[in-house]
Amino acid sequence: MAADASGLDSGRANEDDPAEPAPLDRAERRQLDLVRRFGTTGSLVLAVGAIGAGAAPVDNPLSGVRLIGLPARMPTVAMACAWLGMLMIVISWLWLGKLAWPGRDRLVTVTQLARTVAMWALPLALAPPLFSRDMYAYLAQSEIAHRGLDPYVLSPLTGLGVDHPLTSNVNNIWRDTPAPYGPLFLMFGRVISAVVGDNVVFGVLLWRVIMLTGLALAIWAIPRLARRCGVHASCALWLSVANPITLFHVVSGMHNEALLVGIMLAAIELGLRWKRVIGIVVAAVLLTIGGAIKPPGFIALGFFGVHIARRWGGRFSDLVKAAALLTAVFLVTMTVITVASGWGLGWIETYDVPNRLKTWLAPMSAVGMTGGGISMLLGLGNHTDAVLVITKILGYGAAAAVCLRMLWLSFRGRIEPLAGLGITFGALALFGPVLHPWYLLWALVPLALSTNDSRFRIAATTISALVALFVPPTGSGYELRAYQIPLAVIAALVAFAVLVWLVRGRVPWPGPTRSGARRATA
Repeated sequence: MAADASGLDSGRANEDDPAEPAPLDRAERRQLDLVRRFGTTGSLVLAVGAIGAGAAPVDNPLSGVRLIGLPARMPTVAMACAWLGMLMIVISWLWLGKLAWPGRDRLVTVTQLARTVAMWALPLALAPPLFSRDMYAYLAQSEIAHRGLDPYVLSPLTGLGVDHPLTSNVNNIWRDTPAPYGPLFLMFGRVISAVVGDNVVFGVLLWRVIMLTGLALAIWAIPRLARRCGVHASCALWLSVANPITLFHVVSGMHNEALLVGIMLAAIELGLRWKRVIGIVVAAVLLTIGGAIKPPGFIALGFFGVHIARRWGGRFSDLVKAAALLTAVFLVTMTVITVASGWGLGWIETYDVPNRLKTWLAPMSAVGMTGGGISMLLGLGNHTDAVLVITKILGYGAAAAVCLRMLWLSFRGRIEPLAGLGITFGALALFGPVLHPWYLLWALVPLALSTNDSRFRIAATTISALVALFVPPTGSGYELRAYQIPLAVIAALVAFAVLVWLVRGRVPWPGPTRSGARRATA
């Protein structure tokens, strides 16, 4: 995975990289057309299901509309459509991966891949939200900021009131929780709230445009950074942008990972392209801005510093100078943002806000809750909170150790700094006290553009396909409607099996070819 600094800065692949693959032949183009149409159909079906089984507002504006509002009045059918659409998109992505796997003699072009992603994403971009209700928390917290109140102190419940239309749409577990996001994100939301007021639908649409802008930045940067790392742009874009997790949780779910990742990657590309000090400073400012949107973005500053130190000669003194420069830029930028926000240092508390949610999805939290349960079984009392504090400290310590190790290996040239960044993000997500499926994008995107290793890609593909189907389309549990689940899922599976049978033999089977797998591990 390693590449020298000159290769990174010049944008050239390593000398042992395979030659540029040829475009798809006629038979493969026919397969691509079928895969593209199958995925687009799945996206349209999922968009229809979103009307009745998505994370629509409490007062669904489509529920009373003729024809288009029919799924809202048939929730079981809508849920079956949603699951069917999810299955169709995931299998289409796997089929597409056959044509975008590193080491193939012929690969789908960037233009073909971009057109496919656009076709799959467009219906989801126009449909009601799916998989999460976080965008309503964005609106509520932004309204608190717009009113001149402190979103790091007041929750939607205390700042707006329980009857406010923005509060009523926030997920119950976040209604009485202050903002867990960086100050710049809330400052930006303050401007949006001044435009949309308490109009939930307009606010959701405007936030979606913002998140798609962040995704566009990532799409611009990923091919360029991938070429610097010796990875074909199509292979990187397939695993990152075309990934169902991106389609479901960025395009539809509108999580601010889109802004974090987009700004971060664009900043790194600009910093590598502009080799003068002013270019480094601009890139460092943008990376700090990414962290001011969501705190994990600050980690990218360290790995960008390793890039710069290696460019300056790779001596330890060069590393110290790069660290000093980036630290100064970070402090100045965050001081300006903090003063401009008017909320002081309250943003530091954002690191601990998500930890208030106890979830079995996070391995460290699962260990802590298991330990608390064992203590109760042994008659020692309920010590769950105390055990969770211990596991949180251990988890953060493990993530910090991984980060330091990756920084050192990157500095010594034994691993791509972008790969080290992805591994660090993965450790932070895995060892953190809270884990959501979209957190995987932190690690997935940098790794997708920095390594051709087939073992990683097979594992990432498998995990992405499973995780994409793990989160329910409603963005919350199925309380009070559990009876709908068996009927909807069975109907979706039957329809999916019929559709896959109809296209059998005309689509590429997912997975690398034997020769492609050997070449990709070079």
